[in-house]
Amino acid sequence: MNRLIIVVDPQIDFISGSLSVNGAAEAMDALADYIHKINELYQYKIVTNDWHPLNHCSFQRNGGIWPVHCLQYSVGAAIYPGLIEPIFKTRVATRVLRKGDNPKVEEYSIFKNRLSANHIKRIIDMKHIEQIDLCGIAGDYCVLNTLKDGVEVFGKEMFNVLMPYIASIDGGESLNKFVKDNNIKVTY
Repeated sequence: MNRLIIVVDPQIDFISGSLSVNGAAEAMDALADYIHKINELYQYKIVTNDWHPLNHCSFQRNGGIWPVHCLQYSVGAAIYPGLIEPIFKTRVATRVLRKGDNPKVEEYSIFKNRLSANHIKRIIDMKHIEQIDLCGIAGDYCVLNTLKDGVEVFGKEMFNVLMPYIASIDGGESLNKFVKDNNIKVTY
């Protein structure tokens, strides 16, 4: 089976920065071990990144609900160091795709960003992807919305949620409910 992994927003600000999520470092360290062990399983890897300009609408100071996070070119927007080697030093291609770069649009899901969504569709077609393994941060926002939008585009049969490699603000409640209610494949 041809597989793709999408790692949602494994960024410093969500792990130890301005919008840190409990358990995120542990989940990303476990993901690094997993990728080291099963690297040959995937035909392609995608990492998504929040990539916000200073005037982004999601920031509290601009009328949004979140503290400033993942500012373009900042340390907080960087990929978690523990994932760099396992994600990028592999035989298969890895692509970083950005979202949230339009100051007037909130994009929890990578599929809301037109350029990134089109790139994913091309990869799926080019590599004949049959399953997308999904993990990352935060399970109740960006992972959940990426899953919801992905299911609309590709169908629920395409997705497998890698629960051990997800950290959620709500402890996983929202993501678990959506997965259960929609009978989506899960790996624990």
